[in-house]
Amino acid sequence: MLPGRQLRRGACALALWLVRAFPAAAADTRPLHQEGFTLAAAGEVVAALRASCAGCDWGRRGREAAALELRVDGRYSQHVLLTRGETLADYRVALGPLAEGRHTLAIAFDNVASAREIHGAAVASVAIEPLAPGSPEATALARAPILHARPNTLGRFSDVPLVMWYERDETPRGERLRYSVVFSNEDGGTPSDRLMATWGRLTDIEYVYGVERDKNGRVIAEEYQAKDHALLGFSGAHEGAHPVLYVATDNNMLAERGESTLRFAPAPVGFALQGVSREAVMDAHPFTYQVSAREARREERVDDQARPGYRKIPDPRRFATLEACAATQDATIAFSVGVRSRGGALVWFDSDYGLKNFRIGRRASEFPNGCFRGAAALAKDVKPDEIVALRFRAFTRLPGKGEQALPPGSGSARLRSVNTLFLLGPDDLPGTRLLSWQGDVPLEPDGPPHELLLKPPPL
Repeated sequence: MLPGRQLRRGACALALWLVRAFPAAAADTRPLHQEGFTLAAAGEVVAALRASCAGCDWGRRGREAAALELRVDGRYSQHVLLTRGETLADYRVALGPLAEGRHTLAIAFDNVASAREIHGAAVASVAIEPLAPGSPEATALARAPILHARPNTLGRFSDVPLVMWYERDETPRGERLRYSVVFSNEDGGTPSDRLMATWGRLTDIEYVYGVERDKNGRVIAEEYQAKDHALLGFSGAHEGAHPVLYVATDNNMLAERGESTLRFAPAPVGFALQGVSREAVMDAHPFTYQVSAREARREERVDDQARPGYRKIPDPRRFATLEACAATQDATIAFSVGVRSRGGALVWFDSDYGLKNFRIGRRASEFPNGCFRGAAALAKDVKPDEIVALRFRAFTRLPGKGEQALPPGSGSARLRSVNTLFLLGPDDLPGTRLLSWQGDVPLEPDGPPHELLLKPPPL
């Protein structure tokens, strides 16, 4: 007979396999909350759960999160991970298209999918939000993708979708909706040190799905972002109008088909990226910084002895995160943060550490407004009021695969704005915005830097 510990481990492994293969049937659940509601007309519905998890801590192994299983009228809908732990927080999810009449939302604590040391959760309230049929919000909600978790994230509490947003733009044929997701991390792809230098964050932000409709509302094209960032036409399954997608790679690319696992359907929020970077979505949902920082520590990607190029970073609270907008052609950008030392000297901290592949480059086809984020690691215990200047430099971009290197000094760059500069506070949430600047300054590739003295942002 197996010893008790081995027997329990084997049973847990079997249960987790069953959850991966049959999430709707195998979960060991305990009812937490039931909400009845009546729809006057068929349509899309959002449920706003206000929930918390005593003892949960996304940064501690074994206590990461409670998992909630949601069923609508007895049918499996999705799971919600309480990533914000003991904090009573709102989790907004899409319940899909529902018929006119009476419905029931049942929420249960999923013992198998929850962290091993967590044995319960609390749902304080549920608000049911039907959307007016035919409204722009209902149309956007109806097309939002449903995401199956990547199998190798289950039980590891990694790469969780935190926020989904959509952008709406006109096309010659009608209208396009584009859906993107802020994941808590990416297990593959850009390592943490270069991710902070060139993107200013530890999350993974990915475009996942787009749909184009003609002027009469008929769908004329669908696409999704597949392995190797390929944009492919979507021909997979739908639930109502919702495409069903499967996270398929360690850097959170999608597939039309995959292994049936726990799935997530966060209610998307509309967001217009006018004059800001994609990371502005994180600013509107600041908990994303907290969750991603805690996940990085739990996964041992944070080390105060970390050196650039070794895939780890010092404490995320040591980084000064900057958003700026620039027009570039065949050029990359790096910046430095000037800190007034206790002795009065000005000390500079470089975002690129002097490494060519740590510089910031954006393709105009993907980021037409030219806005970008980056971050520079400062010395320990630097206070926000000790940051007094910024310095920007442009460089000739590195050649792409199979491309010849450009001569030094090639390309062009013009700095147009600095939207924000901030540090994370002790709670891993963004602190006060330190700078706002507008202008038009040429940056000569491989030439001298341009300095900006900090002035308080407008109230």
